[in-house]
Amino acid sequence: MKPMTTSLAPNTQDTPAQTGEPQSTQTTPKSATKPDRTRSVQPVLEKLFELYPHLFGAEFLPLKLGIFQELLAKHPEQFQRDSLKAALGVHTRSTRYLQCVAAGKQRHDLEGAAVEPVAPEHVFLTVIELFRRRQARTKDDLKPKLRAQLIAAFEASGLSRQDYLSRVQSNDAQAIALLDEAMAEYDAKQARQEALLRAFESSGKTVQEFADMYGLKERDVNAALARRRGG
Repeated sequence: MKPMTTSLAPNTQDTPAQTGEPQSTQTTPKSATKPDRTRSVQPVLEKLFELYPHLFGAEFLPLKLGIFQELLAKHPEQFQRDSLKAALGVHTRSTRYLQCVAAGKQRHDLEGAAVEPVAPEHVFLTVIELFRRRQARTKDDLKPKLRAQLIAAFEASGLSRQDYLSRVQSNDAQAIALLDEAMAEYDAKQARQEALLRAFESSGKTVQEFADMYGLKERDVNAALARRRGG
């Protein structure tokens, strides 16, 4: 797949902090380390938690696009533009926030209502970013788990392969290589399932008999049949 340029924000005038978008990578100036940034915006984060514990409390939820502007309009006495922007930037780049995006949860408004799904390209970049953070902390190879997550994200998108790949296009060569590996594994899995289903259809066996004959779990054979019928 040919790498192409993409942007996380659908509106080029919106920054990730303003829209609640996750970013795949972030360059940190030497003069503003992560602990310093977090401390500087801590009062704003605490106010957000006080006002909206359902969004910024024990459980994080993906934020509705444009929530930055809504917060400014609703609480002009509580928030200043620059400090709120910085606080939302810290919040949406936190591992806890990225985890809720990668889990496929929907975006929520200030009232806590789910309003829209996170775009497939944002889920993809979030999964890649979490992988990079985790891989940097261990010598274990986390790529098998990453490939499973990328395959799950693709399947959850409900898009065709062509449409999905057009949405997650990126100029990040490593991200594209990781996606290519995941899609190759997906193709191999699909090919194995097709071969299994053809063998079952020509066997004349019941599902239980076929599963016993090949050392499979009956529920796995039934699941493969259900996918075939549903597709």
